[in-house]
Amino acid sequence: MAVSNGVAMPGALVSPRLRPFVVAFLLLQECVQLSCCGSRLAFLPGFEGPLPFHLETGYVAVGESEEIQLFYYFAESERNSKEDALFLWLTGGPGCSALSGLIYEIGPLNFNIKAYDRSLPEFVLNPYSWTKASSIIFVDSPVGTGFSYAENPLAYETGDFRQVQHLHQFLRRWLISHPEFISNPVYIGGDSYSGLTLPILVQEIMDGNDEGKSPAINIQGYVLGNPLTDPAFDQNAPVLFAHGMGLISDELYESLKRTCKGHYQFSESSDADCMNDLMAFHQCTSGLQTAQILEPLCGYASMKPGEMFGDRRSLLENFFLVREPTDLDLGCRTYGYRLSYSWTNDDNVREALHIRKGSIGDWQRCNNELNYTNDISSTLQYHAKLSARGCRSLIYSGDHDMIVPFMGTQAWIRSLNYSIIDDWRSWMVRGQVAGYTRTYSNGMTFATVKARTLTHSLVSS
Repeated sequence: MAVSNGVAMPGALVSPRLRPFVVAFLLLQECVQLSCCGSRLAFLPGFEGPLPFHLETGYVAVGESEEIQLFYYFAESERNSKEDALFLWLTGGPGCSALSGLIYEIGPLNFNIKAYDRSLPEFVLNPYSWTKASSIIFVDSPVGTGFSYAENPLAYETGDFRQVQHLHQFLRRWLISHPEFISNPVYIGGDSYSGLTLPILVQEIMDGNDEGKSPAINIQGYVLGNPLTDPAFDQNAPVLFAHGMGLISDELYESLKRTCKGHYQFSESSDADCMNDLMAFHQCTSGLQTAQILEPLCGYASMKPGEMFGDRRSLLENFFLVREPTDLDLGCRTYGYRLSYSWTNDDNVREALHIRKGSIGDWQRCNNELNYTNDISSTLQYHAKLSARGCRSLIYSGDHDMIVPFMGTQAWIRSLNYSIIDDWRSWMVRGQVAGYTRTYSNGMTFATVKARTLTHSLVSS
């Protein structure tokens, strides 16, 4: 028998008809050694009756000494799980839990916010779940996020590149424990800060396949929503967006162009006139909910007073004006995030999810205290390399997102100098314009999404 990546592979002595079963058995044996652990959930606190779809939770050990336990939720396709695409979904942050993707974004369940009475939150089915046509792994990454934890305190030190390495390990080991999905087409999806790690992860997966790592991952492409990509485009776009939306005057915009010369960040400017114009800009926009400028500014999304983890943190936290609520107003979308704290910190919920006792303290939707190094500044070159290798991609932007505005995303795509094969046009839903799209050579598609409920993180879309 041949040996690949430490796994004995069947050779000529094994009947071709039995070979796939032998491979699956050997890979499963390796997974047992690598501490892959998952359990199916038939019932879930907050949902009445048995779950009408396959939901699994578990841990996968990663790291040099397998000292890191990455927690995941897996929702199987409700259509044809044997053939439908398998998504690995990355939540932004860094440090925001995968539960956001599962409950607030693209998963099969939503909290019933209207019926919330301060007891254990209840669920309703999401009729627009992506699991109607695909299987999705939602992973708490990096370590220290959600229910993911480390057995060694030193292992909590992480960053962009280390997170990519751990996610690569995670996916291959998860597939070892789920050999029935090895042949499915695989896509990596994410939003926001994931734009700085996801393209590198896709390249790592493709390189790993070329190096003969097992199991081979049938990677087909990636999906990114409102992604951070390159500061030269992302961080200058809000001024362009604000002017285009009529949020600042023509006079201030012209003055900004003149004094700041296209560089609209405080950290980059030493010009006093530019600084004054930037201050005027922020005064004009500070009262906006920048994740979706049509929404009211609420900002408060934590169970702890004084803690604010809205739709963005870290690099773009300065866009928020923190306001404390006088009461729980669920008319504000971000207040709805508080239900996740009530649910995940309930003992019965943790038992149902098979959370290991003592592994973490209070659950947080976004961990603002990660020991995290932002060591990737731009992923432009990775997009170019992936496109050259024939990797398909969909890049979409909400047209009212001011955190990573569509103008900046369009600009960096334009800088790649791809030829256009399907020019700018509308795309429709139920006979109505839902946004606009353009398709480029090398398999890249850009789309805007026109929706009042589409925010920076694709919430409630």
